[in-house]
Amino acid sequence: MTSGLARVACIIPAKDEQDRVATTVTAARGLPGVELVIVCDDGSSDATAQHAAAAGAVVVSHERNRGKAAAVESAVNGLGVLEQRDGRAEVGTLLLLDADLGASAARCAPLVEAVVSGRAALAIAVLPAQQTPDGQQPGGMGLVMGTARRGIAELTGWTPTAPLSGQRCLTRRAFELASPLAPGWGMEVGMTIDVLRAGLTVEEIDVDLSHRATGTDFAGQLHRASQLKDVTRALAARGLLKRIRKSLR
Repeated sequence: MTSGLARVACIIPAKDEQDRVATTVTAARGLPGVELVIVCDDGSSDATAQHAAAAGAVVVSHERNRGKAAAVESAVNGLGVLEQRDGRAEVGTLLLLDADLGASAARCAPLVEAVVSGRAALAIAVLPAQQTPDGQQPGGMGLVMGTARRGIAELTGWTPTAPLSGQRCLTRRAFELASPLAPGWGMEVGMTIDVLRAGLTVEEIDVDLSHRATGTDFAGQLHRASQLKDVTRALAARGLLKRIRKSLR
């Protein structure tokens, strides 16, 4: 274990999460090795930023919503500014968490351990089946999940179980190799492909986490359509369409 990897910064992109972000921040701050939590408030219309700060997070804010990938990049850039300003040694490990995990974020230690130990450069959480707030099974994820899984497998030879999972820990070097991040909801797919193509190890780990699942209403359908667009764009940017065309010749 190296001292650089053992030092962890938790990065949380958040939009309109005032009801859960404080609990998520508190849980993340208690994880082994986590020195600070940085929340990027991505154009929230509620008090997300204030609740995150009150729970002990450093808060970076976007005046307008710029998407998940931009929020993560702004938070990591903020980390770099803090390191330079305070003369801190560079944090070697980044833990990326969604803002709606709440108290379950405290169970993310296995992700951190996998990276800090040097076993993996990128550790991805595989979550149990989730439920919508009204107790129903979420629906409609098959197309997006299947597209992401097949695209990653085609481009890297590795088939993930949870290609869209946003709960992931990675080395600072792996993050840099995956930067700039694929825009929007394509961030995770693009990151996985870029890290694997760099020859680094990716590991999936079962973690008992809970977050707000997307339902089957109109808002949920719009969300999945946006996800599919961003995932497809990330795969195309990494050569999937060219690969398919070549295979058809």
